[in-house]
Amino acid sequence: MSDDVCIAQAKEVLRIEAESIFNLIERVDERFSRAVDVIYRSRGRVIVTGIGKSGLIGKKIVATLTSTGTPAIFLHPVEGLHGDLGIVHRDDVLLAISNSGETHELNLLTQSIRELGVQIIALTGNMHSTLAAASDITIDVGVAREACPFGLAPTSSSTATLAMGDALAVALVNRNKFTEKDFIKFHPGGSLGQRLMAKVRDVMIRDEAVPLIYSGSPALQAIKKIDDSNVGFVLIVDREKHLLGILTDGDVRRLVTKQIHFEEKTVDEIMTGSPKTIGPNISVAETIEILQRNEITTLVVIGENKKLEGYVHLHDILGRGGTIKISMMK
Repeated sequence: MSDDVCIAQAKEVLRIEAESIFNLIERVDERFSRAVDVIYRSRGRVIVTGIGKSGLIGKKIVATLTSTGTPAIFLHPVEGLHGDLGIVHRDDVLLAISNSGETHELNLLTQSIRELGVQIIALTGNMHSTLAAASDITIDVGVAREACPFGLAPTSSSTATLAMGDALAVALVNRNKFTEKDFIKFHPGGSLGQRLMAKVRDVMIRDEAVPLIYSGSPALQAIKKIDDSNVGFVLIVDREKHLLGILTDGDVRRLVTKQIHFEEKTVDEIMTGSPKTIGPNISVAETIEILQRNEITTLVVIGENKKLEGYVHLHDILGRGGTIKISMMK
């Protein structure tokens, strides 16, 4: 292939993808403003979900939202159908991404989340799809054609979806009155990706607010503790407060499907013995990266000899009860 042909092809790809974004402009209407309003008024997070290239775009949208003050987390549809649905709460908003709108696992997840009373926003290229019909608000991100010469690889469609995600994030920046001062709190070095200087110890939940139960306690007592604490888990410790394990509401649901008789069990028999942990001197920036990489919202904080010190939750890092607060948070 000659240089001229290679350059011409590259220019054609860029032209097609630029047109795919440009054509979205006329489709930004009251549905878009309603989506911004729903996210702004929610008291929870934006749960972003998608599979394949849509999932990758979703993760980038999550990164943009969180870096500009809108709490967000990515939920893989398959993992959601196998227990991770427990991270979703009624106050959250689901942002579901699928170009076809007919991704089987995504639509199953959407149906389950709808039963929780969560409002659903869809980014799709098919306004007559199953996903569109199941959503409260559907935003059209369809493209005339892909930049791929075979029309198969998601190129223009993924670019258009990412651009619409950026539009949502920026609209929320303005709606939340997010300022340069707020941005610096997330990026104290002045550029995206610069580590936050605060430490886990500054934002973690500690003392009586930590849901815990002693080793050897009845399983039903642990389940009641999860329900009473309303944080979705309980930590299992010995009498010296050394961390032994964790039991989550997702664990309980999975055990129920296996018809486990909790009356006959101790918490030690049903707990997960290796919860994800973090030290109190880790930076908040690194903590956020760990949470996003593992697609979780909580890390257990331990000190020397695995002694429990507390836990850190994404909400608290983003200003819902921790010491790092953003002025625009509701």
